Amino acid sequence: MFSEYLNTHGYASMCLKTVMFDMDGVLFDSMPYHAKSWNHAMADFGLDLPVDEAFTHEGRTGSSTIEIVMRRQWGRSPSEDECKEIYARKSMYFNEFPEATRMPGAYECASEVRRMGLTPIIVTGSGQVSLLDRIERNFKGLFKSEWMVCARDVKYGKPHPEPYLMGLRKAGDLQPFNSMVIENAPLGVEAGHRAGCFVIAVNTGPLSDRILLDAGADILFHSMTELSHSLAGIITSSGTSYRS
Repeated sequence: MFSEYLNTHGYASMCLKTVMFDMDGVLFDSMPYHAKSWNHAMADFGLDLPVDEAFTHEGRTGSSTIEIVMRRQWGRSPSEDECKEIYARKSMYFNEFPEATRMPGAYECASEVRRMGLTPIIVTGSGQVSLLDRIERNFKGLFKSEWMVCARDVKYGKPHPEPYLMGLRKAGDLQPFNSMVIENAPLGVEAGHRAGCFVIAVNTGPLSDRILLDAGADILFHSMTELSHSLAGIITSSGTSYRS
């Protein structure tokens, strides 16, 4: 598992110092809400984004998602005002849903990372102003505000590697072999892989395992609970010393 990763990226060894978590679909069971909100908002403006397809766009910036759909259907790019209006409608629909619950097993994974002396970083395409409050309510004391990367921190969204490279900087100007990425979306997996990190895919949505593996996942689990039972062993087998 790790030897193949090291050979692929040309690293001599790993020395973990941080684990970077995606948010939607990893820490929170929120992706069904996002997918339905995108579907409804696009339909309001005469555009078509099926719910299942919305899962494949997870991690993109809102404007990038709108660009893809509008160019495909109307053959042109959206204006800045159109992006703002469509995204505002999507946010309106999302806010009508109940607050997403914590993904089963996510708290245990984040706690294990802290217990082993590693820094947990959140890397999300979300720009929600309520993000910090949600994290603190559901993961009290596990994450800090300076350990988060959101849409406002980057120019390029996933699958560009910038979000995870920014996470490495926020963790202390680390190298890719100092980190693992936990992702549920193909674009996020690709972003972590392109950043040079070891990527754990957790398939919590409707997509096939093959899509996540083809995007660059080094190992795959089918729930955060399943991962929580194996995470300590994965960290230890990477060659990283226990540091708590």
